[in-house]
Amino acid sequence: VGSALADSLKLVERMAALPRPVLIRGERGTGKELVAAAIHKASARKAGPFVTVNCAALAEGLLECEIFGQEENCYPGAPFRRGRFELAHRGTLFLDEVGNMPIDFQQKILRVIEYQSFERVGGTQTLKVDVRIIAATNADLEADMRRGRFREDLYDRLSFETLRLPPLRERKEDIPLLAEHFLNALSAEIPSIAVKSFSKD
Repeated sequence: VGSALADSLKLVERMAALPRPVLIRGERGTGKELVAAAIHKASARKAGPFVTVNCAALAEGLLECEIFGQEENCYPGAPFRRGRFELAHRGTLFLDEVGNMPIDFQQKILRVIEYQSFERVGGTQTLKVDVRIIAATNADLEADMRRGRFREDLYDRLSFETLRLPPLRERKEDIPLLAEHFLNALSAEIPSIAVKSFSKD
């Protein structure tokens, strides 16, 4: 394993043992969700669920229903649905692309992280959960905070532990390892492909 990847794996082991929020930073394609899952699997919560939500994929209203859940008929024809926080009880909730979360919604997330309680959309019952938060972003959160697009208090809450994943161009020593991995995976998937190996060149 290359030194950059080895350093990241050591941090994963250390962070897994500490039940605090983790903020994973890195460009697209650096494996942020894989690292989040690895932290979960190495933690005391490994028997619990690992639940993900892409904060960039949903508009604010849909994001609120997705994360907090909704009561039946909270809007006309709406079905009852449990949210991601509830589904992640005693496990880990992975907030992917947290930098894309609407600024007005960030206060709601901050409150749930702090108090581990919330109400479903359209509901009045307060639900208590036990959830570890791992967040990830490729955004420049410092610049977003200066522009008023990301809350400083939410950043402080999420970044108890921060892990930066370097892009592959900064850890070229890992290329042979990855190449062998994908070659073996392809050979296992397609039996007619003979197992081969790469030369150093």
